This record gives sequence, C-alpha cells and structure tokens, in this order.
Amino acid sequence: MSDYLLEARNIKIHFPVYGGIFRRKVGKVYAVDGVSLKVKKSETIGLVGESGCGKTTIGRALLKLYNLTEGNVLFEGEDISRLSDKKMRPLRRNMQMIFQDPFESLDARQTIGDILEEPLIIHKFGSLQSRRKEVLNLLSRVGIPQSAVNRFPHEFSGGQRQRIGIARSIALKPKLIVCDEPVSALDVSIQSQILNLLLDLQSEMNLTYIFIAHDLAVVKHISDNIAVMYLGKIVEYADADATYENPLHPYTKALISAIPVPDPFVKNKRTILYGDVPSPLNPPSGCRFHTRCPVAFDRCRIDEPELKQVAAGSEVKEHLAACHLVNS
Repeated sequence: MSDYLLEARNIKIHFPVYGGIFRRKVGKVYAVDGVSLKVKKSETIGLVGESGCGKTTIGRALLKLYNLTEGNVLFEGEDISRLSDKKMRPLRRNMQMIFQDPFESLDARQTIGDILEEPLIIHKFGSLQSRRKEVLNLLSRVGIPQSAVNRFPHEFSGGQRQRIGIARSIALKPKLIVCDEPVSALDVSIQSQILNLLLDLQSEMNLTYIFIAHDLAVVKHISDNIAVMYLGKIVEYADADATYENPLHPYTKALISAIPVPDPFVKNKRTILYGDVPSPLNPPSGCRFHTRCPVAFDRCRIDEPELKQVAAGSEVKEHLAACHLVNS
C-alpha cells in the first residue's frame, strides 16, 4: 500500500482546437503541461494561481472527469488513468467534488432531500428508511435544519446552498474531496463559516482535500502544503508557512504581495506584474513566466527551469521552485 492517497505523475491535459470549413485540428490548448503531485491521507494541498492556469482542469482530471493526454493518476496505489467508467464507479464513492457555484451544481428541479439521497441510491446504500435517516443526518452535520429537507435550492442563500453541496460530497463517506473554489462565490462573512465547516469535517471524517482557490489568504487558512501554478505548470511547492514567510519564485512573491494587510498604518510593498497572461494555445518558450517576470534574464527565455528542491540543507522538509535565479 502506498504512503500516499493520491499521486499524479507528470500529467498533461491538452484540448484540441478545430477551425476552418472542414473543422480540422489547428492547434491545442496546453491546459496542464506536466504536473506531479503527491497527497498524503488527511492532508490538504492548496492549488493557487490566476484564472486559466489549469487549477480546475487538474482537479477534474484527478477524479477522471477529464481524460489525460499523458501521465498517470494513482489512487491508493492503483493506476486509475485508463480505467473504464464501469470500473471507476466503485471508486467514485471515495472521490468526490465540491463545485464553485453552489446554485449551478444543484438540480433546481429536485428537493434537497432528493439531491442528497441520489448518491445513496446510485451506490445502493441501505433501505429507503435508512437513506432518509442518513439524509437528515447529513443536513444536521452541515448546519441545515432537518425541516428544510423538502425545500428546493432556490429557497436557500448562497452559503446554505454550498453547505448542501458539501453535504452531498460527504454522503458516501469519501476519502478524497476536490474543493473547486468552494468559497469564491460567497460573501466574506460566510467564507470563514464554510472553511471552518470543512476543517471540522476533515477532523471528524479523516478527509483529504485538494483545495483550489485564487485567494492566497483563504488557502493559507486551510492548507498544509501549497502548490502555486502558472500557465499549466507548478512553479513553487512548499508547506503553507514557508510559502508565505519565504516565497522564492517571483510569481509567488507577486501573489503574496497582493494580499491586503489589515492595518492602515502598514504599507505593503506591492510587486506589480505588467502585461497579460500568455495564451495556453501558444505558451512562451523557456520559463513561461518570463514575459511578465521583473527579474527575468536571457536564460529564462531559452531554458525551461526544473521544479526542484531549493537547497539540500534547507530547514524546510520540501520546498520546490522552478526558477533559474533560485536554483542557480
């Protein structure tokens, strides 16, 4: 048995682009282009980066909602990359997802009770009576009154709908949950409640999270380790404290400098990134960040940096960065 619950080995997800009268393939989108991750049981890994960097694509690929172009995904030591839908079904109960939009992810035609009972029916969980009892239990665990079981999604607030989405994700007692920006559509006052709920459930159920977000302050609150992504690649990986206290990659430094400081007398020195994110249809040669990097030099434009340990004698167990300046 592997020490890791989930492993992604050099995964690539390329989407073909078609054009012309005959709809021929004219290119491909390099959504994810060589990413490796290892996730231990009961651990939370945060995936952060700008919109379009491939975070959500990775999350869906890890659950085999997208097929890989290259690479492998192992769950509890078993390679699931090429499994058929039939063989994947028994594994689905151990791998769940919380979606970004709590309204779009819930069927508006079903009551909350029906939505929560559906995965139990699909996976043949108990009798009708035991399923309905479990639905009421799920509502209580996420802070929704049991009396709301026959209400429809539109009758709830955004925060309540996300709680229902969380209840659905834990219905089958999974081992892994991919949280795809679960608080980005919510008010700030509600975000902390949802994050604390996720932490409580993790402690109670021994859950493993892959937490996708673009807000570094949110990620730090919940994550053990953080992977910073840029244009389909991981550019820095370390534990949460090291990422914030000693960021090494210029892109990570820029992201952290943008976090507001809750003190009007403290002036935070911002690192401004100029220009737009390059198109994943035609990513730059060398380091993909060099077109916006304030400290880029000639080598950055030619050689692609390798994601590797920064210093062998580092006090931090693992701190990886893909930067020629850091690794030279």
